[in-house]
Amino acid sequence: MSLRHRFDGPRDAPVVVLGPSLGTTLDLWAPQLPALTGSWRVLRYDLPGHGGSPAKPGITMEDLAAEVLALLDRHGLGAVAYAGVSLGGAVGTTLAVNAPDRIGSLVLCCTSARFGPPGGWRERAALVRREGMEPVAETAAGRWFTPGFPGAEPYLAMLRGTDPEGYAACCEALASFDLRGRLGEVRAPALVIAGADDPATPPEHAEVLARGIPGAGLVVVPGAAHLAGVERPGAVTSALAGHLRSTWGPAEPSPVM
Repeated sequence: MSLRHRFDGPRDAPVVVLGPSLGTTLDLWAPQLPALTGSWRVLRYDLPGHGGSPAKPGITMEDLAAEVLALLDRHGLGAVAYAGVSLGGAVGTTLAVNAPDRIGSLVLCCTSARFGPPGGWRERAALVRREGMEPVAETAAGRWFTPGFPGAEPYLAMLRGTDPEGYAACCEALASFDLRGRLGEVRAPALVIAGADDPATPPEHAEVLARGIPGAGLVVVPGAAHLAGVERPGAVTSALAGHLRSTWGPAEPSPVM
């Protein structure tokens, strides 16, 4: 399987890979592109069954990480920086543990080393297989954004456009994911970003990551829920770009929104 993907930014610049969250596409990262593409070559991808990537039943987090590695190999890329939101962050942590020579810098945004009890994820997988995407779309805004956020609709449209089987398979990958016991194996310099009002992966989850990964930093963004990079793009972009500048890329600062 080949993940739909695209590059932006200078061909000869250091590469940063951006991983999306469950139910969104590579366009989740659009708010960060202006600050990144001046100094980095940005590679974004769609998860299986999301956007333009075909669904893959039975996929695991290790499979998702392997798909990203295959993408890097296809384009002749060695070590890269990686930033991911939620499920995309879990892919990044898996890569950092299983392929440490390929991840030179890591940013984990609104994600976790374990996304709660597996039963809830398996129930959600069964729900979308039975009833389609609308039931989860009806409740997503309350998880993704703080009350009253006016820009939710384009992201809810991404969710409604997701293939139910692809979404269900990713839910099952989250159900079986647990890297709490392996965080100490991450060698890449890491930054963990949390939304202060995130009900899906609250700051306590970010603290587990930051304590477990040697030397990791932690930034908690006020007034943001699960899609903090959408709701508070300036704060997230500043933290992300600052970490990349100090660990992976040109010394001169990029413009930050």
